[in-house]
Amino acid sequence: MLSYKFRIYPSNIIEQKLGEQLDLCRWLYNRLLEELNRARMGNRRITQRDTQAFIVELKQSKVELNNVYSKVLQMVNHQLWSNIRALAELKKNGKKVGKLRFKGKGWFKTLNYNQSGFKLKNGKLTLSKIGEIPIKLHRQIEGRIKGVIIKKESSGKWFAIFQVEEPPKLLAKTHKVVGIDLGIKHFLTDTEGRQIENPKFCEKSLERIMIEHKKLSRKKKGSKNRGKQRIKLAKAYEKLVNQRDDFLHKLSRFYVNNYDIIAVEDLNIKGMVRNHNLAQRIFDASWGKFIQMLSYKAERAGRMVVKVNPRSTSKIYKHGELDRDYNASLNILERGLSGLGRPFEPAEIEPLLVEIPASLIVEAGSPLR
Repeated sequence: MLSYKFRIYPSNIIEQKLGEQLDLCRWLYNRLLEELNRARMGNRRITQRDTQAFIVELKQSKVELNNVYSKVLQMVNHQLWSNIRALAELKKNGKKVGKLRFKGKGWFKTLNYNQSGFKLKNGKLTLSKIGEIPIKLHRQIEGRIKGVIIKKESSGKWFAIFQVEEPPKLLAKTHKVVGIDLGIKHFLTDTEGRQIENPKFCEKSLERIMIEHKKLSRKKKGSKNRGKQRIKLAKAYEKLVNQRDDFLHKLSRFYVNNYDIIAVEDLNIKGMVRNHNLAQRIFDASWGKFIQMLSYKAERAGRMVVKVNPRSTSKIYKHGELDRDYNASLNILERGLSGLGRPFEPAEIEPLLVEIPASLIVEAGSPLR
């Protein structure tokens, strides 16, 4: 299942409807959670089906719920139980977890239309019990649309996220393999001698974000000016995320398009960020998201991403005294191929390492030299 995210432009009247429905969904989530807590305190067994049936009862006493499409209300119940299962799984794995909290004003941001209640036609998205909304389709949706999530970002912008069942698109074999070492000095170094500059988006955008933070701290709590400043800060963060994702999408697409097998380290990102000196840089580098993008794109394209044990990949120099990061990429590829029962035959042990600026990835969409 893939997601397509598009900006939507609701009118003032439609935006008011969306806001009202978000608040009703928030009320329902809290009411169902309250009922669940009561049942547990009274040692009464309660199931997801019970809370689903309870929604029908609530519609009789709170008639405003009838203004919300029924599937959207059902998905509120589904979200509640998904959160419960997620907490139970964390507890099962030995994590310390608390209880689910009630949603405060402004903390419920999505309307989930699952399988029905929406229609996309002629550049307009029509939502049941809401109306017609212009949408900016900057790319073609390929596959069967299974649902759409309407989301309000902290910046105040509205988006439609389409859940699409898309058939795989197998790419022609390239008969090429590559090992990738992720790092801090360079975002990555591969076995063909490319060293991609770490864009350091956080550092470049930090000054603007800090300025907006300071402005926000000076605004009076609860004032309209504070609300406006909060939106400015959210937009600064949003720009940062968009820059990062654009870079990662284009870089991961390059490797999936050009290599049958891509070997990477199986990094424990959560464990690594406990080192607070490296945490900011690791988050900035977005290694985890890059590997995630590589994996799902490779699966759809008939490629293979092989994750290997990262232990000592930078310390073993069996190929000679090479650049540390390039040496690590060779070891990563060798481990990846070994795990597949394939021989490792590096084409060039001492390549001319080429540093490639991150801007080239963003502008050209490819690090080809």
